[in-house]
Amino acid sequence: MSIHPTAIVSDQASIGNDVEIGAYAIIDGPAVIGDGCQIAAHVQILGSTQLAEGNRIGPAAIIGGLPQDLSFDPSTVSHVSLGAHNDIREHVTIHRSATAGETTVLGEKNFLMAGVHLGHDCQVGNHNIIANNALLGGHVEIGDGAFIGGGSVVHQFVRIGDRVMTQGNSGFSLDLPPFVIGFEINRIAGLNVIGLRRAGFSKEARAEIKELFRLFYRARLTKRAATDQAVGQPWGEDARALLDFLTAPSKKGVCLRMKASAGESQSQ
Repeated sequence: MSIHPTAIVSDQASIGNDVEIGAYAIIDGPAVIGDGCQIAAHVQILGSTQLAEGNRIGPAAIIGGLPQDLSFDPSTVSHVSLGAHNDIREHVTIHRSATAGETTVLGEKNFLMAGVHLGHDCQVGNHNIIANNALLGGHVEIGDGAFIGGGSVVHQFVRIGDRVMTQGNSGFSLDLPPFVIGFEINRIAGLNVIGLRRAGFSKEARAEIKELFRLFYRARLTKRAATDQAVGQPWGEDARALLDFLTAPSKKGVCLRMKASAGESQSQ
């Protein structure tokens, strides 16, 4: 274990083996730091925050800060949980839950670039890349293997499915289904075909996903009509995950607006 003499580590904190804590870092309260974590200079890990093994936290990141919720009572006990082997770069902020006893969750092997913000009660899966200065509002959900472009803004309660890719400086107040590319404001550019290939999806799975995408996005059907055609067909596991997402209850609604084709007005 290596703790810089200027770091402040609470007596209540639990520090694992082979942990490095840099200059002027603050480890507050009952925080738990797993084995092999690297905590850079000026980091603050606050309150009931748990880091599993092998996390790397970059300079001046703050994990476990108060949620940006005007109704929040600072005496409320809530949590942040990070899985193993995340790479959290400088100035990232991850806020604890706004609800007593609940947890903001980041899974395993995620890469959060400089300036990323995860609002209270976000639920982020595994192997995601969130690029510089992307902002996720409270209660946002992200699946696995997504890429969120730099400067993207995601409104509270939005769901983002597996293997989604978003354009830099885009914004979303509607749910993004698995495997799509989002761009501009609440628009879909198409399927993340290259991402599916790189992730090892079979030719058959990709074909089913493309057919289901065609029904909902290119066949000029209403969502109800597309659902009626899709339900009951013998989809494989991956296409079924897309269909389940598209038809599940949503607080925000699902983004179904495609990029305009050549000759069409972008205002349509």
